[in-house]
Amino acid sequence: MNKKLRDMLEKIENKKAEAREFLNQGKKEEARTLLNEIKNLQEEFDIAKDLYDQEKEDIEDKVEKQPIVDAKKGLNAFVNIFKSAVLKKTANEEDVKIYNMMTEADPVGGVSDGGITVPQDIRTQIMELRRSEDALETLVNVEPVSTLSGSRVIEVNADQVPFDNVDEAAEFPDVETPQFENITYKVKKKGGILKVTRELLQDTAENIIGYLRRWIAKKSKVTRNFLILGQLDSSFGGAKTKELKTLDDFKDVFNVSLDPAIAISSRVLTNQDGFNWLDKLKDIDGKYVLQPDPTNATKKLLFGSYPVTVVTNKVLPTTSKNVPFYMGDFKEAITLFDRETLSIEFSTEAGDLWGKDLTGVKVRERLDIKTVDKEAVVKGVVDITPVP
Repeated sequence: MNKKLRDMLEKIENKKAEAREFLNQGKKEEARTLLNEIKNLQEEFDIAKDLYDQEKEDIEDKVEKQPIVDAKKGLNAFVNIFKSAVLKKTANEEDVKIYNMMTEADPVGGVSDGGITVPQDIRTQIMELRRSEDALETLVNVEPVSTLSGSRVIEVNADQVPFDNVDEAAEFPDVETPQFENITYKVKKKGGILKVTRELLQDTAENIIGYLRRWIAKKSKVTRNFLILGQLDSSFGGAKTKELKTLDDFKDVFNVSLDPAIAISSRVLTNQDGFNWLDKLKDIDGKYVLQPDPTNATKKLLFGSYPVTVVTNKVLPTTSKNVPFYMGDFKEAITLFDRETLSIEFSTEAGDLWGKDLTGVKVRERLDIKTVDKEAVVKGVVDITPVP
């Protein structure tokens, strides 16, 4: 997805937020007007996305038809060089230089050691596949970084004391200075090995690329989900966890526990058990408390305001009949520092690969995660033990 499409998506999301705010204020006409704008923007996005996908397919079709000596070839070059490496053949220096190298070290002069030649667009496709419905990285702030470590200066959220009165010709009193906190990050290496059969290597270019792309995307998504949930629990769980028994307890979180500025952009994150429990609750009028999102019929809103994100029980488990609920603005709370460097290496001799006619594909990526605002999220649990 290019920058234009991402900007269009961001504009649509902003309009949805405005529509929800108008709805909360009882301004139905304004909300309906924005809803029409959102539909038009969505149609424009769908058309632009279709055109983008078509252009991409046309380019890929042209690339596949290029001979191996063409520097602009993509998939066929990947397969040929990959096979050459497996069969102990060495591509000449000219071949290596003309392709993008995705390795652990940054390339120097277009060449890097220990790597495998991969078409540039595989990385974009991996990122798009990774951002599926159950990808939690879409909820938090993701900041691309170009260094292995760094820091960010964050203002500490402190109570503000008003200015004192100053009499005529009197001396001005001192005031408190703003307080800041230094958030440091250091990217860590994550990775794994995929074993590929020789038969797969002898298949078509698209099959090999698709296979690697899906595997890398799945592993990357699971890794990021694990990091995000671990950070949420360590920063907002434990002794801070609130026991939720009724819907009023949920309202207390949004109305009191969270800052009003945070509550406006807040959402709910829970698992299948939590969604099932919420989805069955009704108000005093017999209406379900989870309501359809007027801007997206496939989504649900809690109290008509807060989007509900559901992940599987495997990703976010229920423990001892206690269902976890995270409520707040996750983009304000968590930042994922993404080095955005993929490294792909291969071997036919490591371990038992050679004896089984397999090739090992080793994939690495580097990232770190930090809590930025320690008051932007509240964790609660609901005991779903059946009442005897």
